[in-house]
Amino acid sequence: MSVLDKRDATASEQVSPPADDAGTPDVTRTASEPSQRSRRARPLILNAVSVALGIALWWTAAAAGFKLPTPPEVVSRAGTLIADGTLGEDVLASLTRVLIGFALGTAVAVPVGFLMGWYGIARGLMEPWIQFFRTVPPLAIIPLAVVVMGIDETPKIFVIFLAAFLACVISTFQGVVNVDRTLINAARVLGAGDAVVFARVVVPASTPFILVGMRVGLGSAWATLVAAELIAAQEGLGYRMQNAQLYYDLPTIFVGLISIGILGLLMDRILLLAERKLTGWQERR
Repeated sequence: MSVLDKRDATASEQVSPPADDAGTPDVTRTASEPSQRSRRARPLILNAVSVALGIALWWTAAAAGFKLPTPPEVVSRAGTLIADGTLGEDVLASLTRVLIGFALGTAVAVPVGFLMGWYGIARGLMEPWIQFFRTVPPLAIIPLAVVVMGIDETPKIFVIFLAAFLACVISTFQGVVNVDRTLINAARVLGAGDAVVFARVVVPASTPFILVGMRVGLGSAWATLVAAELIAAQEGLGYRMQNAQLYYDLPTIFVGLISIGILGLLMDRILLLAERKLTGWQERR
């Protein structure tokens, strides 16, 4: 082969796209990468547009005469609270209460939900009490919690725990009872015992339900926070909002609302990311 032939062959190898096993160029992978990036970027763009529209509507309503602070007023008040350390202390106190209550509620709800779904005796013993307390709002437990537990951190964390527990236990229970019986029977035919069926079939199939229950429980925990911090609290976002209500301090109230919303949104996105990682086998739209 001449030098020119070798040079042409080398150039063609560098220019030609990679080939698959059949010898045809793999152009599908290259074409699909931009479309995948666009699909990932689209929700972020829509979220940004939604936030911008929300702020614009808020600003318009404030300018139209509604008793609302403008976004610059809220930003200015947030800057003041951040500068003197008030907002940081309130966020830390509220976040600690929510995390402890939510973690305890989830840690108890998951095994209880599995017991109710897997064992009929446990279901018969526990389900009436679960349904009973589901009809009683956690906020209604506050007076009882204060009398029984005092006015320290215990009753605040308890009502948040109860809100997260009741939301997560039902979802876990439904996840167990909705496991496809065909999968369980197939595992038993292959010689799997109860422990293997539970660990390899029931738990993975119930994981999406558990994570959805955790997201709902997280929302319930944040919703209960404001009322929980009425129990002789000296710091916290809920306490700060209630204190600002006495002085008609609307910017401070908005700072508390926005802070709770942002913290709840970030925690929900963390759970959503965990859901995608743990349930990658599940088909999504």
